[in-house]
Amino acid sequence: MAGIVTLTTDFGLRDAYVAEMKGVMLGIARASGQSLQLVDVTHEVERHDITEGALALEAAAPFFPTGTVHLAVVDPGVGTARRGLVVAAGGHLLVGPDNGLFTPFLAAEGWRAFEIAEADYRLPLVSRTFHGRDLFAPAAAHLALGLDPARLGPPLRDPVRLAWPEVRAVAGAVAGAVVHADRFGNLITSIHARSVEPLDADVLIRVGGREVPLAGTYADLPAGRPGALVGSGGRLEIAVREGSAAAVLRARRGTPVVVSRSTSDPRRPRRRR
Repeated sequence: MAGIVTLTTDFGLRDAYVAEMKGVMLGIARASGQSLQLVDVTHEVERHDITEGALALEAAAPFFPTGTVHLAVVDPGVGTARRGLVVAAGGHLLVGPDNGLFTPFLAAEGWRAFEIAEADYRLPLVSRTFHGRDLFAPAAAHLALGLDPARLGPPLRDPVRLAWPEVRAVAGAVAGAVVHADRFGNLITSIHARSVEPLDADVLIRVGGREVPLAGTYADLPAGRPGALVGSGGRLEIAVREGSAAAVLRARRGTPVVVSRSTSDPRRPRRRR
């Protein structure tokens, strides 16, 4: 059975960068007499936006078979002293720069991380400006073909983590922030639905101080009106039906989001039953 490698980058598809990485991996597979299945997650991550890349991986990786290798390259620090990294977590392997891309996978117990340091698993010549092709793609291919990640280099106990907006309990409410606006203008928040359950008629949601109603899905909202719902990745998100919540609410990454209940919100009278 062919090993699976996914690719997530900010390279776009206009240039040859993605094809070069795929060519390296396919060449390594053919030389070994094996095969690989290459799957594009996205190459449209905003340039240098590590947080957006991390969220794309968080959303996609759980739906791939155990043993999948996820190659991710959003790497504004290419050529510097930042390390190359492989993380083993949740039955998956993640390969890329040690700059926070794999933060969502470091939240649970049981992960292992290794520096990509062994010269046998990289190209003979490593460009200082394209580690995606010369360092990470070869490592990903060898892993997908069965290499033990510990063979790549020494273990790491301190992989870089993004400074996610903290989800805090404040006066009976849960406070977080917008972490991403997707191409539809939906506002993805730092608040996981599990941290505010149950989501029912008593829940009050404010985005940048503006209250929005809770909905089950996009079509439950009046056209052009904002509302909150649980997105497919399990995070609370704010949407505008057939519009952009980012534009309507003038919100962006870092805009505060507060979830409370009518019975515990000191600024709102209790509802009569």
